[in-house]
Amino acid sequence: MKVLVIGAGNMGLAYAKALVKSEFLQKTNLMISDTSPEKTEELKKVSRFDVYTNLEDCLPSADIIFIAVKPYHSEELFKQLKPMMTKDQLAISIMAGVTIQSMKDGLGITKVVRAMPNLPAQVGKGLTSFTASDEVSRLELSTVEKLLDTTGRSVRLDTENDVDASTGISGSGPAYVFYFMQSMMDAARKMGFSEHDSKVLVSQTFEGAVELFNKSDLSPASWMNRVASKGGTTRAALDSMEDNNIKDLVEEAAYAAFNRAVELGKEQNENS
Repeated sequence: MKVLVIGAGNMGLAYAKALVKSEFLQKTNLMISDTSPEKTEELKKVSRFDVYTNLEDCLPSADIIFIAVKPYHSEELFKQLKPMMTKDQLAISIMAGVTIQSMKDGLGITKVVRAMPNLPAQVGKGLTSFTASDEVSRLELSTVEKLLDTTGRSVRLDTENDVDASTGISGSGPAYVFYFMQSMMDAARKMGFSEHDSKVLVSQTFEGAVELFNKSDLSPASWMNRVASKGGTTRAALDSMEDNNIKDLVEEAAYAAFNRAVELGKEQNENS
């Protein structure tokens, strides 16, 4: 099996690096293509995978193609790819808002997967949600899952609407965490802590809380009740958040990302 990654940006390169490090795929079976001569020269120096500038030199021999370009480049790319694609090839898109039907129409194939990774994929802690067209077999789905799992974990969802919804939780979610971390670091600095100490205080707190959560069956609400005692400091902080409707605002933010994902899909269909 040969895999081609089209696009050597953040996510495309994250997958390429994870795939080449895994035991699932040998180095000689991984190809990566980018239109930037500077980028391809840089990649060749790493010599972890076969690097191409021209798709004509690599696409025909690929069994599975990761498409990791910006969504607004998809229409132009599809026109370039379509004459070279075959019915046996399988395409995995990690482009936000690009629907399965638009991939089918644009590429002229039926076996397509729509995936939504998130930024921690760059450090092997990512979460990728995905769904597939009906033409993708169970064996192919198993292979896709193994490929996606090289960057962390993957979750297969039933519909594209579910993928759009996951965008509001896991896809955009790391930014919510960073937002909260930044706010806590800003508060720490106002309390007199240095930049370094503020970062340590916040990052270790987040890491420890996630570890506690992952190693138990307790819900976040249960953990909050364990930490917060009546009349204590933590209860004062949580009460302040409740008074300011932080929970509702976080939910609204997640739905804003979800709704925008749906809008992107509609815009993509209208332009294709």
